[in-house]
Amino acid sequence: MQQRKFILNLALLIILNLLIKPFWILIIDPGVQYQVGNAHYGEYSALFMFSFLLTIFLDFGLTNFNNKNIAQNNHLLSKHFSSLLSLKFVLGIIYIMLTMLCAYIVGYDARYMKLLLILCINQFFISFILYLRSNLQGLHLFKTDSIVSILDRLIMILICFALFWHWFGLEVDIMNYVYAQTIGYGLTALITFWIVLKETHTFKLTWNWRFSYMMLKKSFPFAILVLLQTFYNRIDSVMIERMLPAGVGAAEAGIYAKGFRLLEAAMMIGFLFATQLLPIFSRMLEFKEDVQNLVKLSFSLLITPSIIVSMGCAFYSNELCLLINKSTDSAPVFSTLMFCFTASSISYIFGTLLTANGNLKQMNIMAICGILINVILNVILIPQFHAFGSAIASVTTQFMTALIQVFIAVKIFKFKTNKRLLIALVFFIFGVACINYLSLHLTKQWMLNFAIMVAASGLWAFVTGIINIKSVLRFIKYK
Repeated sequence: MQQRKFILNLALLIILNLLIKPFWILIIDPGVQYQVGNAHYGEYSALFMFSFLLTIFLDFGLTNFNNKNIAQNNHLLSKHFSSLLSLKFVLGIIYIMLTMLCAYIVGYDARYMKLLLILCINQFFISFILYLRSNLQGLHLFKTDSIVSILDRLIMILICFALFWHWFGLEVDIMNYVYAQTIGYGLTALITFWIVLKETHTFKLTWNWRFSYMMLKKSFPFAILVLLQTFYNRIDSVMIERMLPAGVGAAEAGIYAKGFRLLEAAMMIGFLFATQLLPIFSRMLEFKEDVQNLVKLSFSLLITPSIIVSMGCAFYSNELCLLINKSTDSAPVFSTLMFCFTASSISYIFGTLLTANGNLKQMNIMAICGILINVILNVILIPQFHAFGSAIASVTTQFMTALIQVFIAVKIFKFKTNKRLLIALVFFIFGVACINYLSLHLTKQWMLNFAIMVAASGLWAFVTGIINIKSVLRFIKYK
């Protein structure tokens, strides 16, 4: 009964997120960029990515700790809620001060600083909501958490429709767009705080030095890993905007944002997959079970759609960009960046396994390598190839870090090389490329051709043996 309830609640969470969040990413966000132009949106995109770089200081692992702690001991909500909330506010102030200081050092002008400050406040609200949601998850209020998970975007979508249709004299510009996000996140934070407050018996903002020190010390290695990974995943737009001449940099950052948009939507699949894998790997490792079969199974199930999506986006880049972004100027960047989905899918499997096993030192070394590779390649490629050069740097970095994680996992867990899987993978990749090429001119409707390509590629996955029905049934059994 509990398993059935968990699966139903998980399904509700996934369905709601797949209905609302892709709508924001693929409809609202491109609509704003289309109206304000690449240059203005590029400035926003670069600053938005800049606001991400130090977000680890907003959380420092508190959300994950709180989720696990409250789930095991519901009565600790009242005991820890006030102390953790106080720590969250202090971390928020530190994050905003550090981010603004870094922005001043980088050389952002007053207009940029104002926009960045609002974006930092938005990041604080996001982190605050995630912390409050960890209490709901810990208390097993999954339906409530599912609704809260999409509430901010729902509010923002309604406000953005008001901007698009010029209700109340509102116009579409970047500041109004950012303020719409602030209202959405702020209202959601207040509503979620009120829900959690009803579940706790006492609330009073208090500062506990010993408790705060213990929490920060315990989560420090994980925090460093998140910080390093954030840098090599989010620094591209910042470097494009800063390294290129005024005007050109902002426009190229806008083009890069167009290409990055669909990748961000696709990454939701891998993230949700990894979220489910982490507790499974953790439990199996705790009981000394062999994880190799599950790693192979998970790899096959995730790499298959990632290759189909990445290659399909490469062959149909012009059509997809015209559909989503109303132009094809980002097609080369988009087609290149989408291969990051394949690389990140590998990382989601092996990175999750290493995290579950507590190999944070090795993961941090990998992340440092990722930053060095990304920054060096960006410095070399951006001046010559602009946004496209940064896309090449991003794909190279993602594949290099993915291979490093595979190497570390093979070495630690002494995995045997699965030659059969590797041969099937090569045949699958070659077949998907051929299917894409042949599908381009099947009919005059590219959407129909794309759908045929996806279906044929899915069937080819079963033909090559990279996945099979038994694998799917075995995965369900593991869950």
